[in-house]
Amino acid sequence: MQAKKRDNQGLLFNVRLDNLCNHKSPLYRLAGAIDWSSFDETFGKLYAVGVGRPAKPTRLMVGLHYLKHAFDLSDEEVVLQWVENPYWQYFCGCEHFEHEVPIDPSLMTKWRNRVKGEGLEKLLEETIQTALKTKVLKKKSLAKLNVDTAV
Repeated sequence: MQAKKRDNQGLLFNVRLDNLCNHKSPLYRLAGAIDWSSFDETFGKLYAVGVGRPAKPTRLMVGLHYLKHAFDLSDEEVVLQWVENPYWQYFCGCEHFEHEVPIDPSLMTKWRNRVKGEGLEKLLEETIQTALKTKVLKKKSLAKLNVDTAV
């Protein structure tokens, strides 16, 4: 089933994460540079409308996977640390600070199995496109491939 929109009612006194976070932070800036809608287009077709439990937002799942690999964490660690970090929550698309874990860590494995290799390639592709767009990576750097064969 497709993800439901969040109900923000009752959040009158919560501080918005975009007001709380430093806009010069690399993670804050990266969150604005990534084309998150491309993931909705790619992964949206994997979910049936009106069937099963509503899915978690694509941005949350993609964001958690980016954070997992960027900080070399396990599924459990990334979910637990997400609760304590407003920058991570902002990166994953939250508007207000959340005090509970967003998912059970086992859902990350299930999501990876659902998107398969092509989906993970989409994450890598968007990483490269964002790096080129933000000029962190130069096109000429992609012309040569270094392979480390050390075991």
